[in-house]
Amino acid sequence: MDDQARSIEVEGEDVEAAVAAGLDQLGVSRDHVEIEVLREESRGMLGIGAREALVRLTVTTPERDLADTGAEAESVLVSERELGLSDTPEDALALARDVLAELLEKMEVEAEIQSRISEPQYAGDSPTLVLDLLGEDLGYLIGRKGETLAAIQHLVRLMVNKAFHRRSHIVVDIGGYKARRENTLRKLALRMADQAARRNRTVALEPMSAYERRIIHVALRDHPTVATESVGERDRRKVTIFPRPQSS
Repeated sequence: MDDQARSIEVEGEDVEAAVAAGLDQLGVSRDHVEIEVLREESRGMLGIGAREALVRLTVTTPERDLADTGAEAESVLVSERELGLSDTPEDALALARDVLAELLEKMEVEAEIQSRISEPQYAGDSPTLVLDLLGEDLGYLIGRKGETLAAIQHLVRLMVNKAFHRRSHIVVDIGGYKARRENTLRKLALRMADQAARRNRTVALEPMSAYERRIIHVALRDHPTVATESVGERDRRKVTIFPRPQSS
């Protein structure tokens, strides 16, 4: 594939949704693309004039380099396809576990994989397939602000989604790091929501990854007095919490 073909423009309901769709199309992780925001999303006025975000993703790492970490796990998918998979969370979890084990072997990492299916918090959500790595000195796999861990998770997700031809919500964790961080973020969301409601003003949180922003959004999506929105670009994107308009 030539360089021109490895640059695509994608729309989404917001910048992060557009980026996620683009990464799925390209089959690479966020670390291997350059992201250019061509247009921010707009809600318009009363729904009139609303528009989606538009981003351009350009692959910065040659495909042959990506093969060292991801493409070798393709053998796992081939063997699983030959066995014949049923479309269940249990089968998706088993395949995710196998793919992660294959990746760890290629990376020469020794770790125990504990897997489980976490029931959704809200009606309509799909179950979360959780893979937690346990072992000594695994902190380097988390990386700066969780970036390395996010890349590993993206590869596992990509492989499983390719096998089942659908999206599965997969979380790769290390020693409960994400679980602890998620609990901290939920408490932060509720505390800042209370502050925004009491002061009747918008509160902006620090820049976060797409994964962490989603935790904030989900924690407050049914909140009676505040709403949330992501603003900013690239690694400076953050969540703002603002009071809902009160009906007279």
